[in-house]
Amino acid sequence: MASKKDYYELLGLSRGASEDEIKHAFRTLAKKYHPDVNPNDKGAEEKFKEINEAYGVLSDPKTKSEYDQYGHAGVGADGFPGGNPGGRRPQGPGYAPEDEVDLGDIFGDFFGGREERPSGPSRSPAQAGNDLRFDLEVTFEEAAFGTTRDIRFRKLSTCDVCHGSGAVAGSGQVVCPICHGAGQIRESQGFFTTTRTCYRCNGKGQIPGSPCPACQGQGRLQKDRSLSVKVPAGADDGSRLRFRGEGEAGQNGGPAGDLYVYLHVKPDVFFKREGNDLHCEVPVSLSDAALGAEIEVPTLDGPVKMKIPSGTQSGLVLRLKDKGIRNPQKPGVGHLFVKVSVVVPTNLSHEQREKLEEFKKISTENNTPPITEFRNKMKGYSYRKK
Repeated sequence: MASKKDYYELLGLSRGASEDEIKHAFRTLAKKYHPDVNPNDKGAEEKFKEINEAYGVLSDPKTKSEYDQYGHAGVGADGFPGGNPGGRRPQGPGYAPEDEVDLGDIFGDFFGGREERPSGPSRSPAQAGNDLRFDLEVTFEEAAFGTTRDIRFRKLSTCDVCHGSGAVAGSGQVVCPICHGAGQIRESQGFFTTTRTCYRCNGKGQIPGSPCPACQGQGRLQKDRSLSVKVPAGADDGSRLRFRGEGEAGQNGGPAGDLYVYLHVKPDVFFKREGNDLHCEVPVSLSDAALGAEIEVPTLDGPVKMKIPSGTQSGLVLRLKDKGIRNPQKPGVGHLFVKVSVVVPTNLSHEQREKLEEFKKISTENNTPPITEFRNKMKGYSYRKK
């Protein structure tokens, strides 16, 4: 018969290791060699049995002391304390259930997290209601100056008949027959123990003695809700407004969720917005651009007069101060930037053509420096020879 391996060596520890060091070493090795992690691996299975046996002895102060003094001869039958296979300590003086290591607890994080085990009848903690989203479309003007809009939506609300208890008045609550008041259901699969919220009572641990006919015992039901939404002046596309407690009703005494209203601003016929500034493009005749003029441009407050200098080129941008959007966060107003677009006339009349021909004859290149500069560049350009 082969001699047993030293328990400290199996766990990779030196003699005198602390209780926490022993527990940590066992958890680490158990994750590595557990049969469910190493299916059909006899070597891993045997290793797991050995470290489980070693932990069963060294995790108990009494059996650890006996093993330290007498070795394997100091422990119970088959190397397990008190002849208890599996390394679980017998109940007796000094025994505490919380000292035992639940393999489901050890491997829960390996397989995506663990849940606490239910320990007798209990109620689930209060659960806040879900948040809701509402998308509201407003005009450019409404967003700029602010407005108030009434919205209507459906949400899970507390039942007015049973006031959220889910039970007919006077019937009270009874212990859930499925989870027996724990609010959770335990399921064992081999070495693993998992828990999940009870499907019958939704984690409450209790069910109505006589379900409310209005909400079918749920304590909540779908209702229409109307709400007045104040859109602040200067609100931008994508802005979010929060209304506390206007989401779905909570459960088990939990608070209601919040309602988030997302604003979608329609495009404007004239303006484009950049921050608190506005941009627009205004067409100008060739004669006004050449001679200078006073033109009318749109603003959020109505049309205003704006002077353009003589010789204005297409693409020139002029600024109208404080004609933009008012900042909703702090004092200040943006500006309006007007881009001039010079319109070249088409479909000229006979008289217009004669006048332009006459203008062309009396014009000199000195009157058009950009044209002269461009022609000079063309003369000095090196073209590829064919």
